[in-house]
Amino acid sequence: MRMIMAQPAAARPTKAATTPETEKITINLGFVDLGHIELLVQEGFYSNRSDFIRTAIRNQIDRHADVVRQAVSRKSVALGLRLFSRADLETARDAGQMLDIRVLGLAIIAADVTPELALTSIGNISILGGLQASDAVKTALADRIT
Repeated sequence: MRMIMAQPAAARPTKAATTPETEKITINLGFVDLGHIELLVQEGFYSNRSDFIRTAIRNQIDRHADVVRQAVSRKSVALGLRLFSRADLETARDAGQMLDIRVLGLAIIAADVTPELALTSIGNISILGGLQASDAVKTALADRIT
């Protein structure tokens, strides 16, 4: 059975909000698993399917917290939300450096960054989570994103 998790209304982008707080994902569940979830929701343990799934994911992340901490440390990964402004990229370019962007969470490349600036200042991008950038910048960096 295919189930689509909807974003809460507060997380949907509006004209004023440019960064949603959640990412919508699609998962496939067997009918028995889905039935178990529905039963737990009906019994009042969870407010809805999404609440159950978010709780289950957080429990698994907590269960593996030591492994995640070690990997973040070993790989020099920025954790959470990381904004790369035009000034950040110009500073790297002017210093003759190429940034190696590694983020576990959400990486944002500012809207005023041109594809040319991104190409001259970003070497590699490794994102475990989401990347927010203009379509032109994403296209320019496509071969550098892993």
